[in-house]
Amino acid sequence: MTNQEMKSKVFSLGNRLASKMDGDKSAAFMRAWVIVKAGGLELAVKGVTVGNRQEALKRLAAYNPDQIRAVLVPEPENKADPAAVAVRVGVQGGRGLFTLGYVPKELTAVVAVIGARIPALRIVSGSWGFGKTTFGARVALAV
Repeated sequence: MTNQEMKSKVFSLGNRLASKMDGDKSAAFMRAWVIVKAGGLELAVKGVTVGNRQEALKRLAAYNPDQIRAVLVPEPENKADPAAVAVRVGVQGGRGLFTLGYVPKELTAVVAVIGARIPALRIVSGSWGFGKTTFGARVALAV
């Protein structure tokens, strides 16, 4: 990407972010610069330990990433947070989409501006205690 292309992306994203950040152009442009320079945004999906989401992540980890489809879905009807953006996933040949969790609250405005393009989903895991494995998910959005 040339410097001119990068500047163009920063200005475009910064101006769109400013309206979502109470008009704070300075903060919007700093955030836009970081996102564009990194080539996008990667975020941890929140709420992956609620209900049966750990079991779903365990099952998803067995699939090739190319077989998993992730979409970001705004939830204006969400009583807890009308700005919430759900991360819904499914597998090729599966039955619909499952709510895996949510975009972190502090990043919903950024996601709204970048757009709910089809993100890349990465399943992560770690062990703690007596060999117990927990799973998490990360979503990557390109700009």
